Amino acid sequence: MTLRLGDIAPDFVAETTEGTIKFHEWLGTSWGVLFSHPADYTPVCTTELGTVAKLQKEFEARNVKVLALSVDGVESHKGWIGDINETQNTKVDFPIIADPDFKVANLYDMVHPNASDKFTVRSVFVIGSDKKIKLTITYPASTGRNFDELLRVIDSLQLTANYSVATPANWKNSEDVVVSPAIKTADAIVKFPKGVREIKPYLRMTPQPNK
Repeated sequence: MTLRLGDIAPDFVAETTEGTIKFHEWLGTSWGVLFSHPADYTPVCTTELGTVAKLQKEFEARNVKVLALSVDGVESHKGWIGDINETQNTKVDFPIIADPDFKVANLYDMVHPNASDKFTVRSVFVIGSDKKIKLTITYPASTGRNFDELLRVIDSLQLTANYSVATPANWKNSEDVVVSPAIKTADAIVKFPKGVREIKPYLRMTPQPNK
């Protein structure tokens, strides 16, 4: 199943390290990050889950719930969490899906046969509070993800969902943003009272409106 931006994220019921969850019900009115891992007790995955655990408060501040997935079982996950906590000096307190039958992995197209037909790739899905897919990223198994970048993207997605702006290259929270091309400059000046700087008629900047 190929999922595209704007599609409703498929709902599912799964066993996790935090018990059985119904995905859409578990998300509630929060945003979500669903990310897959090739297998338990693997080095790169261990660093990734440890990093997310350390960033948990950052995700919570953005009203984002995180949910990991591996094709191993719950008991394996729980043992692995002990290793993650020990080696990464943190505490994993978000759920990890047990997906030994590849039910969720196949639902979200996390298995890429050219890479491996036995393990999931490093897929990332950012899902809005409307249950629609806002972002997809796929990494190979050999490359760990940049979760600071994921937080940056979530900041952009949440900002641009509520204001008529876009974020430029390498944008970071609190920096100037791009005024939507659909808004005339005269209207933009009224809409963005902090000021509008016209570089070209199609390229206009304004301070981040929610700061």
